[in-house]
Amino acid sequence: MIKKILTAVFLISISQGAFAQAAADGFFATRFVAQKKYLQLPVSNAATDRVLEVWQQDTRVRWFDIGLSDAPPDWFAYLDIEPWKGQELELRFKKQEGERPGFKIVQSDRDTNRGPLYQEALRGQIHFSPKRGWNNDPNGLAYYKGEYHLFFQYNPYALKPGNMAWGHATSPDLVHWKQQEIALYPDRTGIMFSGSGVVDSMNTSGLGSKEHPPLVLFYTAAVDTWSQGLAYSLDGRNFKKLGNPVLDKIIEGNRDPKVIWHAPTKKWVMVLFAVGEARENIMFIYTSADMKRWTFASKVLGGRMADRYLHECPEFYEIAVEGKPHLKKWILAGGNGEYAIGSFDGKTFRPEAERLSYQYGRGYYAGQTFNNVPGGRRIEVGWWQPVTSTAGMPFNQSMSIPGEIRLVETPAGLRLHRTPVKELQALRAQTRSFNGVTITEQSKNPFDGIRTDLAEIRMDVDVQNAQAVVMDLRGVSLRYNVKMEELMIDEIALRVPAPLNKGRLEMTIYMDRTGMEVFVNNGQSYIPLPLNHLPVKLTPDRLDCQVRVAGGTACFSRLEFYELKSIWQTQESF
Repeated sequence: MIKKILTAVFLISISQGAFAQAAADGFFATRFVAQKKYLQLPVSNAATDRVLEVWQQDTRVRWFDIGLSDAPPDWFAYLDIEPWKGQELELRFKKQEGERPGFKIVQSDRDTNRGPLYQEALRGQIHFSPKRGWNNDPNGLAYYKGEYHLFFQYNPYALKPGNMAWGHATSPDLVHWKQQEIALYPDRTGIMFSGSGVVDSMNTSGLGSKEHPPLVLFYTAAVDTWSQGLAYSLDGRNFKKLGNPVLDKIIEGNRDPKVIWHAPTKKWVMVLFAVGEARENIMFIYTSADMKRWTFASKVLGGRMADRYLHECPEFYEIAVEGKPHLKKWILAGGNGEYAIGSFDGKTFRPEAERLSYQYGRGYYAGQTFNNVPGGRRIEVGWWQPVTSTAGMPFNQSMSIPGEIRLVETPAGLRLHRTPVKELQALRAQTRSFNGVTITEQSKNPFDGIRTDLAEIRMDVDVQNAQAVVMDLRGVSLRYNVKMEELMIDEIALRVPAPLNKGRLEMTIYMDRTGMEVFVNNGQSYIPLPLNHLPVKLTPDRLDCQVRVAGGTACFSRLEFYELKSIWQTQESF
């Protein structure tokens, strides 16, 4: 049952006919004075959504769909009303036929739900997820004032898409995340779809100063206007939108602005996705000197109709070839991770290799990289999609662990590789090393007796004459077929190319209670395997892990098992 609120609360009486005018417009309504930080809203996952609105005098300041519950709720959502503290507000919600509402909506300074926060049964312990509600695409990733800022598509009021706002979390180290207040709410231009963030270090926008440069967010105001908006902050917490869009609609549905700085031309570059009249994917490129006035430069065509090459959520950046810092290439990618390598002169992208991918597996989308990372590393986070809306959970979906992107010379040409960031090593707790072990079909399982749902596993194996090297992790089988040089994930009939390097295979696995992320051959292949996405299932009672060899012998020069600590600290801290 829902934990009782221990602090004093103010009950907001919801009764039929509270205001005749509002009732005539199809709404119930009541007025109250904002005295605490939040309105606590009782949510039923099975209830029919209705519109709830908050008015301040004659201005509608918040509005969203929510499944309100007049019975014991599944969970509570929290609406921040602190900006209007001491002022009278009016709460309106859409009435239903023959309804006599009895919702218990209270004011509270505490944001609580049942059980210890971040310790829920399906809460990932090494993957960021919001306190409650739904998340999808990462947005606005940037390093600013000593913190990594992760924004994300966010529905605070349901476990499904809708009401899209920008959620916000910060981290000092890419590992431990603290959720902040919502950065961008829907407004008169529309709901807040995906976009990007940059640090305007030279204050070209005039929104800050060189001493205090602004963190600038670009977003799509979706459905109503399909325009591109700008918001900025001088402290990384409070965000102010410009009054007007910086780019009006080009084509219906244009969205997801990715903005970067192009130093040679001293211009900002925006890549904007849209679908053309022939159902072709288009990446439009615009330029600006001040972030506010944008000029069309060129466009890049992707796939058509069901072909999702260069579809949605553009990512665009320059990166040096590993080991050759003076040899740089430009990467243009879409939401599914397919990318092109090419050149860019500040206006036109010219692909040299197309339709490439390092991403396999399931349930990963809209990867975006951080702007302004110290040391120039290219660090990516994507929408990782474990289904966590069951078993009474008040949240759904997640983010991947951060991965470092590198451009590597391979026998097939230049390719992107993705590996876990080194900062994650701070989570290592108990360590078990089996380096130098030789395993046959008759060998004892080196991981015998280990039972955990949080682990980092690293292996480097000379396959010798083995037919297969197999890892069974919490009921999910990863089988490397030596002859085919493929890693096979049985549960989803997936085959991932993994060529041997002089007879050796390298693999790193991060295992959470909500799934696994697998990295093969130093990031050549990345395989996300989130919980309950298609047939992949990790059940609470399966905590066993096994490594074995089928047919022959394999020698593991490295075989290490690290039990991990949680990224979450105390409930009060987050």
